[in-house]
Amino acid sequence: MSNRLLRVNALLQQEISSYLRKRYTSEATRLTISGAEVTGDLREAKVFYTTISNDPEEIAKAGRFLRSKLGEIRSMVAKNVVMRHVPLLSVHHDASGERAVRIERLLDSIDQEEKKE
Repeated sequence: MSNRLLRVNALLQQEISSYLRKRYTSEATRLTISGAEVTGDLREAKVFYTTISNDPEEIAKAGRFLRSKLGEIRSMVAKNVVMRHVPLLSVHHDASGERAVRIERLLDSIDQEEKKE
């Protein structure tokens, strides 16, 4: 991935996160914008989010909230970020943190079993 795309990804993540914190304080406390992934032509971007809770209902609720605000978020990006084309945004849950916790638990259980032997 080029340095330009990495910078655009980081900028989108930062701008969206900042906007949500300022405009939707109570809703933004439940979720974190964990990343953004822009296509090479800068026409589309995936916005990844995580939630404090691993409850599927909380995850779905945060996703619905973000999807309902996509037009507003895209307008804000158009105003605050100088780009020829403002990418179409889509929202996706980032489950990498949950996977990391599961892997850590598995490794801990293996380590404990080895200590018993």
